[in-house]
Formats: sequence, structure tokens, C-alpha cells
Amino acid sequence: MARALSLGIVLFATWMLLSGEFSIEHGLVLGLGIGSVILVVLIAVRMDVVDHEGHPVHLTRRFIGYWIWLLVEIVKASIDVTKRIWSPSLPISPTMYILKVSQPGELGQVIYAISITLTPGTVTVRLDGGNILVHAIAREAGEDLAGGEMDRRVTRLEASGITVTESVK
Repeated sequence: MARALSLGIVLFATWMLLSGEFSIEHGLVLGLGIGSVILVVLIAVRMDVVDHEGHPVHLTRRFIGYWIWLLVEIVKASIDVTKRIWSPSLPISPTMYILKVSQPGELGQVIYAISITLTPGTVTVRLDGGNILVHAIAREAGEDLAGGEMDRRVTRLEASGITVTESVK
């Protein structure tokens, strides 16, 4: 029930931000938004997708810090890729890497794979059985990933949300 309520709050906040209708004077529009959110939450509960992976509210506290760190990494990687494109002296050496993941659950592995793809110059090609195949635009980008800082941060992020019911699976 708590996850369904949390999902409803997140959906309604998203709807409010995207619609731009903040006044009570737009009662019909506001009512349609609330109705839509209730309908979506009821459907999600009926489909049994409001779980720790479908709506991972248990990660919220540490996720903010992780996003700040990831945004800094995205900016640094964007600058690196831009320099490589504009400067012919910097090498572009496409490389494939296989990285071992240390996240115990699928949610952490997916967050790690998506984080790699969000970082310019690297793309997750395949996530399979505890390994991630990554394409990097330059060896340095792949070596940074192989250093494991992103892997450690995602592992800490996922570990912050493990509960007794999740570890029983």
C-alpha cells in the first residue's frame, strides 16, 4: 500500500510539473489529472508491478547523491568526447570491454548498465549473467570504467535498499 501511495504521489507530481496547471481555477483539468493517476496506480497494483524494482522508493535517499556524482561524470565525459572530436591529436580508439558487475540484484545491474550508457563515449552493448559488454570510444574511457568507481557506487546505492524480503529471494 505504501508503494502504491508513493507511486501515486510521484505520478501526480510529474503530471503537475508537465501540465503547468497549478491553480484550483482549473478544477476540471486538475480532476482529470488526479483521475488519471488513480487509474494508473490501480492498474499497476492489479498487474502486480508496484514492487521494489518497479518503484524503487527504497533507493531515494542515496539516489540523489548518486545522480549528482553521475551528472559530474557525464559533464567530464562530454568534455572529453568533445575534445576528441575537435582535436585530431587526441586518439579515438574504439574498444570493447567485458566488465564484471558486483551488484547482487538485477536492479543494481540495470542501473549500472544504464549509467554506463548515459556517460558519453561509452555504451552498454550487453548485460548477461554478471558481465557487461561495453563499447568505449577511447581506451581511457574503458579503463576508467574498469577501475570500478561507478560499479562501487552503484553497489553501495543498491545495498542501501536491500530489505529482508529482497534477500530471501
